[in-house]
Amino acid sequence: MIETKIRKVGNSAVMTLTTEMLTMLDAKEGDTLFVLRGDDGSLKITPHDPAVATALAAAEIVMDENRDLLQALA
Repeated sequence: MIETKIRKVGNSAVMTLTTEMLTMLDAKEGDTLFVLRGDDGSLKITPHDPAVATALAAAEIVMDENRDLLQALA
């Protein structure tokens, strides 16, 4: 567990990400992070867009179902 503080910058509240946190996220300054809310009210920070992960999973299902057709087209 890593502890961080929330501070006010202008009209926003800002949470500082330490170098250790950025390393764990495999992120750097300027990257976009996504915050997901869990069913239990928790928040998850991820560098990966959950919409892209959903689309890739759907594409994988389609490719598995149509493997022979896709191989014939290749």
